[in-house]
Amino acid sequence: MRDNHINPAFRADGWVLLLFVCLLIFGWVSVCGASHSFGELDFLSFDSRAGKQLLWISCALGLGAIILMFDDHYFDMMADLVYWIIMLVLFVTPFLAHDIKGSKSWISLGPVNLQPAEFAKCATALMLSKLIGQNGFTLNVRAHLFKASAYVLLPLLLIVLQKETGSALVFFAFFLMFYREGMSGSILFCAVAAVTYFIIGIGYSYDLLPGTTASIGEFSVLLLIWLFTVGLLKVYHPRQPEHARRILSGGVLLHLLTYGFSSLILPFDVSWGQLIGLTAMIVYLGVQWIGQRMRSFLLISIFSIGSIGFLYASDYALNNVLKEYQRTRIKVLLGVEEDRDASYNVNQSKIAIGSGGLQGKGFMNGTQTKLDYVPEQDTDFIFCTVGEEQGFVGASVVLLLFLALILRLILLAERQTSTFGRVFGYCVLSILLFHVFINIGMVLGLAPVIGIPLPFFSYGGSSLWGFTLLLFIFLRIDAGRKKR
Repeated sequence: MRDNHINPAFRADGWVLLLFVCLLIFGWVSVCGASHSFGELDFLSFDSRAGKQLLWISCALGLGAIILMFDDHYFDMMADLVYWIIMLVLFVTPFLAHDIKGSKSWISLGPVNLQPAEFAKCATALMLSKLIGQNGFTLNVRAHLFKASAYVLLPLLLIVLQKETGSALVFFAFFLMFYREGMSGSILFCAVAAVTYFIIGIGYSYDLLPGTTASIGEFSVLLLIWLFTVGLLKVYHPRQPEHARRILSGGVLLHLLTYGFSSLILPFDVSWGQLIGLTAMIVYLGVQWIGQRMRSFLLISIFSIGSIGFLYASDYALNNVLKEYQRTRIKVLLGVEEDRDASYNVNQSKIAIGSGGLQGKGFMNGTQTKLDYVPEQDTDFIFCTVGEEQGFVGASVVLLLFLALILRLILLAERQTSTFGRVFGYCVLSILLFHVFINIGMVLGLAPVIGIPLPFFSYGGSSLWGFTLLLFIFLRIDAGRKKR
């Protein structure tokens, strides 16, 4: 009974608090190592980036303490107001912000610059939690899914208008939460298929299939569409295996005939033969839909048509819509072309991490970072400082800390007694996952350089405060879950 009289603020999960503090300490040490010059040891001076980061950390700790003192019902009650205020701020930001490296996403408040996009993640998470927590609301209903998606896409579009593509892409992380809350797995499958089409289609677009004039990328994607369609028929029509068997055998025969003719008689673009075959396949699915009145045939045909459209639309967008530097970054990442300027950051980052070896060069002894070979080494590329100074061991410790935090957040989200708490927990988890995977991936050359910070590590107050808001609001909701 005594536990019931304890202020819920003091029930905040101790493991998450411990991991939060450990990440802050490790992050500050990394900022010290990345930002100082040889001979400078005054880390506490507010004239140095390390000193300023310590100030941001102190404010973050104070912010977290204040949040824990709130009644957790306020987060539900104020979600609408907070969301629309932040949307208004995002809307006016391009008109008020100064141009910083081509982006208009920072608002100057005296000596402090704030990036509203970082706080929009928390506002969107609160709004989605309130929306999905309503009685009768389920993401299995198409209208409900569209409404929830609109609350995600609005800040995304407003941030794109600020020319902050990286920050905007983070909002796609909310769809991971959608999947947990009942969104159809077919939507997630379509998203994975689209990414696969893009990587293969663009990555091998300039390589010719031997014996033909067809692009390996285009040929491979069209072949995948054929195979995916067969797989969907097997999944959704297991009692009618003849449909999958007919399309599979027809596809094998078509590919053998077109490729054989091209390689043995007259070389030509065999993808045209694939398109003709796919058209026949779509017509066949349409006939089955009309004859059997089974909507799954229609949906599978729509998937095939959409896949073909996405292949050629993505190629058009890459070559005619994206800016030159964006196009170059994507092509460099996929290995289509080499560009010294575009790949410089990643190459220097990998050199810095590799030079750290097993145990690293030691605190403040990194040469790549001290000589400023790595641009943005205390912000977007701060993980390379960890790799160079602390080596494989230190980098592994950082990854394990993030892994422990992610696993603990999953446990906390699953033990919530309200839909609002569970949804918000998975929002926090999804955003954290996206940032960690993409940031470390781009530092290692495994993901495109889109300019998003590493949580609790990268220099700056906006990102740190944004993640502190997310984390401590969830901790406060979790602390009051029994009351709910």
